[in-house]
Amino acid sequence: MIWDLHCHLNGVPGRTPDEQMARLIEVADRMHIERLIVFMGSPFSQDPDPAELRRQNDQVLQALSHWHHRAFGFVYLSPAHEQASLDELERCVANGPMVGIKLWVARRCTKSQIDSIIHRAIELEAVIYQHTWLKTTGNLPGESTPADLAALAARHPRARLICGHTGGNWELGLRTVRPYPNISVDLGGGDPLSGIAEMAVREVGADRVLFGSDVAGRSFASQLAKVTGALLEEPVKQAILGQNLKRLLTPMLQRKGVRI
Repeated sequence: MIWDLHCHLNGVPGRTPDEQMARLIEVADRMHIERLIVFMGSPFSQDPDPAELRRQNDQVLQALSHWHHRAFGFVYLSPAHEQASLDELERCVANGPMVGIKLWVARRCTKSQIDSIIHRAIELEAVIYQHTWLKTTGNLPGESTPADLAALAARHPRARLICGHTGGNWELGLRTVRPYPNISVDLGGGDPLSGIAEMAVREVGADRVLFGSDVAGRSFASQLAKVTGALLEEPVKQAILGQNLKRLLTPMLQRKGVRI
């Protein structure tokens, strides 16, 4: 069982979200990936206004419309537009088919405007995916680091958070989020270097490590290799490839009556 936490429409061939999603499924089938989590439309917008947030979420809703048996969606939100994000959370998650939240680089997750989003996510039992990175050349103005996410986790210990990209610099990222049991780590994106899965298991425990590809920015195959080629026992690989994400999403899926 392989569940991919981290998929995008942007960069996938196709004239419409339906064509892009069909192409994603076609390639996922070749790699034996059972379920995909899709978030954000195209083109990417780093600091979207409320209308752009809604437009991108509409693209994902359309992409999912024929593939609910294979894919789930996370709603794209921005703390820069607090009320609009709360409205989208209600539309797409509370009253729609999406099962989690995606936060990117519009504002760092240390900003107080994010708290209302987190509170509502906790009420809904929605998973929160926060992009994080540690850039040698300096982060974007609103780009969160693993330390920012650790601070958020400390403020909201009931929130189920995911450290996107494990901070890019995964050696530092893993050690930063290690003390916070409500943070899982995403292996997606970045070069397929050996050792990342092994270190993640060693630092945070096998039950907090999630497979993600960051397709179409990266390929399914190169990112799967981080796990399939790791020096780990087979049950641990299976947990990373799908079982952990399934468990994390189960409360929300049960709320929506989704059978897995």
